Amino acid sequence: MCELKTEENVLIVKYGEIAVRGNNRKFFIERLLRTIRKNLDDIGDYYVVKEQGRLIVEDRGGEMDFDKVIPRVICIMGIIGVSPGVRVKNQELDNLKKVCAEHMRTIGVDEYKTFKIETKRSNKSYPLESREVSASVGEYILDEFPSLTVDVHNPDLTVYIELRNDAYVYSKLIKGLGGLPVGSSGKGIVMLSGGIDSPVSAYMMAKRGVEVEGVYFNSPPYTSERAKQKVVDLAERLTYFTGSFKLYVVPFTDLQLYLLENVPHDKLTIFLKRAMTRVACILGERDGALAVITGDSVGQVASQTMQGLHAISAAATMPILRPLAGFDKQEIVDIARQIGTFDISVRPYEDCCTIFVAKHPETKPKTSVIEKIESRLTELDRYINEAVENAEIIEL
Repeated sequence: MCELKTEENVLIVKYGEIAVRGNNRKFFIERLLRTIRKNLDDIGDYYVVKEQGRLIVEDRGGEMDFDKVIPRVICIMGIIGVSPGVRVKNQELDNLKKVCAEHMRTIGVDEYKTFKIETKRSNKSYPLESREVSASVGEYILDEFPSLTVDVHNPDLTVYIELRNDAYVYSKLIKGLGGLPVGSSGKGIVMLSGGIDSPVSAYMMAKRGVEVEGVYFNSPPYTSERAKQKVVDLAERLTYFTGSFKLYVVPFTDLQLYLLENVPHDKLTIFLKRAMTRVACILGERDGALAVITGDSVGQVASQTMQGLHAISAAATMPILRPLAGFDKQEIVDIARQIGTFDISVRPYEDCCTIFVAKHPETKPKTSVIEKIESRLTELDRYINEAVENAEIIEL
């Protein structure tokens, strides 16, 4: 049995709104803990333990490699930040002074002129108040590093001491994504095109704890294999945040041609999106999804007017979530760049809606008129069922 280290490098994981979840907090924390373990499983012997208000990643196989571990953790939804730090078993004041000084030597203090020590005492049995610990450690640091001065208001460097079951010393916070652990809010199915918007909508719902899977409508020969690959690459990129991703590739050519021949051309896009919505609902319901997710932004294109969205939504058998409804295009582009989907989305391979778009699409369709026309499409159900049954499943 190995001897427990007195001091050891660990990664301190902080979570945000999970902490105020009341009786459900344990469920959210357990899901977060499992996700961290899963992300680290293939790169070493790492273990994750619960501490008061924190999760602690420790390396059971040797010395912690922060450069390897942090990228695997910082991308996990529900984490507001991580801090590379030192866990201290011996919480006596003299030992805390030495550990803080050694931490500062490790990170280097040449670039700093001012500092402060900030202590948080969650362990209320600790014999000293937080301010007493900070003052005493600060005096020691002044003696150890004569080039530094104290500035409690706007320091160049802040060294944090957290007194919990163990003590933790750190000075850096790397910001995380926040939100809720993926899967903690149920499942949704996103209509994933090759465009900019839908991957962003998938990311935003994942950030709210929704487990997302996708459906892509493939229309060969009108769309190329490269257009399909672009969507697969987008789904692959989303796994950086979601851990895994199930993608349905639905053959849509026959259904599109049927609609092209049987509905007014200015209303074609509405009928196409209603059919897509029905397919997504069927696939989603099979997998236990509770909502369809789209990249719609109100008023961005003809089918995304309020009237158009109403006509499309009327075809759904489950709620439709539109996280980008109030965003303008530049805001969506900014997020796409941040999450790494933009460069994939702008590859010049068109999706099925782009190929069949009307020259002058109707912008204010009446749902009652659309439904009346659709009621005369006697083969539509057959085409929808065939598309569903012939869908290819790609697990990422």
